[in-house]
Amino acid sequence: MKVVKHHDIKKTEKSTLKKWLHLMILGRMIDERAPNYLKQALGWSYHAPYAGHDAIQLAIGQVFDKKTDHLFPYYRDMLTALSAGLTTEELLLNGISKATDLASGGRHMSNHFAKPEWNIHNVSSCTGNHTLHAVGVGRGMKVYKHKGVAISSQGESSVSEGYCYEAINGASNEKLPVIFVFQDNGYGISVPKRDQTANEHVCDNFTGFANLQIIKCDGKDVFDSMNAMLTAREHALKNSEPVIVHALCVRIGNHSNSDNHEWYRDEKERADAKAQDPLPKFKEDLLKAKIFTEKDIEKIEADAKAELLAAHAKAVKAPNPTPESIWDFVVPEPHVPAKYTDGTHSETSEPKKFIDAINGTLKAEFRHNPHTYIWGQDVANKEKGGIFNVTKGMQQEFGKHRVFNGPIAEDYILGTANGMSRFDQEKIRLVVEGAEFADYFWPAMEQMVETSHDYWRSNGAFSPNITVRIASGGYIGGGLYHSQNIEGTLCTLPGIRVVVPAFADDAAGLLRTSMRSRGCTVYLEPKALYNAKYAMTPIPEDFEVPFGKARIRREGRDLSIITYGNTVHFSLEAAEALAKEGAEVEVLDLRSLNPLDVDAIVATVKKTHRALVVHEDKVFGGFGGELVGVINEHAFEHLDAPVRRVGSTFTPVGFNRILERATLPDMTKILTAARNILSY
Repeated sequence: MKVVKHHDIKKTEKSTLKKWLHLMILGRMIDERAPNYLKQALGWSYHAPYAGHDAIQLAIGQVFDKKTDHLFPYYRDMLTALSAGLTTEELLLNGISKATDLASGGRHMSNHFAKPEWNIHNVSSCTGNHTLHAVGVGRGMKVYKHKGVAISSQGESSVSEGYCYEAINGASNEKLPVIFVFQDNGYGISVPKRDQTANEHVCDNFTGFANLQIIKCDGKDVFDSMNAMLTAREHALKNSEPVIVHALCVRIGNHSNSDNHEWYRDEKERADAKAQDPLPKFKEDLLKAKIFTEKDIEKIEADAKAELLAAHAKAVKAPNPTPESIWDFVVPEPHVPAKYTDGTHSETSEPKKFIDAINGTLKAEFRHNPHTYIWGQDVANKEKGGIFNVTKGMQQEFGKHRVFNGPIAEDYILGTANGMSRFDQEKIRLVVEGAEFADYFWPAMEQMVETSHDYWRSNGAFSPNITVRIASGGYIGGGLYHSQNIEGTLCTLPGIRVVVPAFADDAAGLLRTSMRSRGCTVYLEPKALYNAKYAMTPIPEDFEVPFGKARIRREGRDLSIITYGNTVHFSLEAAEALAKEGAEVEVLDLRSLNPLDVDAIVATVKKTHRALVVHEDKVFGGFGGELVGVINEHAFEHLDAPVRRVGSTFTPVGFNRILERATLPDMTKILTAARNILSY
């Protein structure tokens, strides 16, 4: 792509050149001072020096418009952040992890700079994954006809990550105003570029992509970098399509303060890198062009040093985060039902199917909030509404801009949801089919982990408002990749909610509460219940179920079965059989795993003095172990028998129905365990 020459040393105003030189000198002073904070035990235990990336980082920050754009800097982007408008003090507060650090209040690693009020985003240490978030923001810009761009910055080696390809592929397919900046210094820590890709320039890997412009520039040259970024922004705005800016840089020092580049770069290579330092070159060019004198530059340097020292004096006196603050901003406050405060009702209308409860609630909430969107693989194509037709009729009613298909890329589906939520987290609510089956969700786990700590990591500044729908469980003869359960893994992640309805009314109520809440909820749908008659119930039109509120599905006095999902129904069947034998069994349907209704668990155990934990997932390593722990910790003295568990065998779920029955729990297995406890 041809670059427009907006700037050269003769055409650029002297005041602008002075500002640029000041930023470059000041940035370098901070960059070189950062390791001293670690030596003095003041912080900055992670620092990735940017020296050698000066020009492209200056350009990114100068081109970024805080009123219209979104910026996703990576861990080496110190000068980018300074150029974009962060103050020296703000950079230092981040570096030494103070409570007043704008990016995270000391929660995230140093060198992860952000300013939420300007949409300079706090990105993860999982390098390059913010490309997906930038694409999601770009989607929001396109949907809302917003004139701005999303800028994602990263090193060239992180482009090897699959989600980077997913991001660029998706941005080109959707034609989104996203600028992907590759700062190419030739190394991924100690791994040379030749071990990453066959092309000399990683941007050439994308030359076959439609709707994608590629610009190569010298990331060490101020004017070449500035012109490249300005051209990229103009093109992205005018054409609403992505641009890659590939900037050739040089890494002068170590990868970070935990690295020693002398182990893998010889003396000549290190000297060559230092000889290409952009800062002295820019000074030299300004002197040759007689823009500034030596005294002028000395004055700029003195002013920068004074600014740094003043900022240092303030930053070191700033408060540290308190130990108690770890509990702040773990999960946003959810929507609280005003009418159905305990998640029960006395509706007497005709029973509805589980699948119709989900479909009807989705449509009702889309009418309730016009800023609600859904996408995923296979969710909308003519009469098709997902693998199980759960989203049937939605695209016809709400249009392709609100209901649309994603590629077969689970990371992309969830990562762009995180990003689009960032465009306007107050209004936008998102629902995604995280995978067609729970077994296929694992490629999205990196983004799930990312989403789980966004709110905490940003010190409450950003909440990803996403409902992740996933069809889970077995009993359909699906075998591998179509029958497994994943809630045990998901519940290890603080920062997300996990719910599992077992009846149509709870399916509707939990979905409505999730879609109206801030934060991320994983909504697991036991797919064997979609059309099951025994899961049908009447559903009030506006039914809501609060998170963390279990429901007694059957009263009893002799034994408590604590369960959720598919096994609620087997447990009720077993309880019915035991009643004929003279035992009254209480069945507690948890509905919500995180948050968990500990009070309800303790109350039922106190009442019956015996407990059986039942779930579909494997017994070994399953969520039932957590439930047993809760009972032992909070209700041990009320037990008259050991707590037992029923669940799947510690094997995969086989395809043949004989193998599936041997693996999964059923009424007979529950009945046997219950009798064992009752006879203890």
